[in-house]
Amino acid sequence: PAVPAAGRAAGPPEPTLSYPARGTGNFRTATARGAVAGRSGPLLRYRVAVEEGIDEVDVERFGREVAVILADPRGWTGGGEWRLQRVGPDEPDDFTVLLATPVTRGELCADPSDHYTSCRNGDRVVINVARWARGVPQFDDLGSYRPYLLNHEVGHRLGRGHELCPRAGGPAPVMEQQTLGLHGCLPNAWPRVDGALHTGPSGQYDDPIPAED
Repeated sequence: PAVPAAGRAAGPPEPTLSYPARGTGNFRTATARGAVAGRSGPLLRYRVAVEEGIDEVDVERFGREVAVILADPRGWTGGGEWRLQRVGPDEPDDFTVLLATPVTRGELCADPSDHYTSCRNGDRVVINVARWARGVPQFDDLGSYRPYLLNHEVGHRLGRGHELCPRAGGPAPVMEQQTLGLHGCLPNAWPRVDGALHTGPSGQYDDPIPAED
């Protein structure tokens, strides 16, 4: 059975956000500048933005959620390999985390037929609001799925490719495509497990992409 991320108990589903299939294509950007997360390694600065039309997501709150996840010691900044810092709209950045509607996701990811998954395309980390709002069946709750979703796509921006389940019954690597299937692993939201980077063999499964919600 699926297990929640460490420190979280499974509970009733959170209320589902409402969102349009297509937004305006324009984005509002969070204004806050955050502290540097991580003690050593190259520093990458990122902005956070939400597509206009996703009216139930406050961009500043979403920016805070992203920053908390990316600063978690179980995340990419926890091992000394990377530092990350959230910046405002007028500062130089290395990538942008975009919360996008399903149709806009298809356009930004250069894959217009896929309205289900998220992606990284160049310096854009595109989070599909459908997955942010609804999660996937493999995860018990959004509180464990959302960190997985963000950590997986940011992992691509940090140069990491897809990975396979290394051991049935053990935690999935965060770079496994857990949105589409677990292949014997248990769901895991974080790059680091028990204080160490948790990885699997390079590769990906030929899982079908579900139709849009």
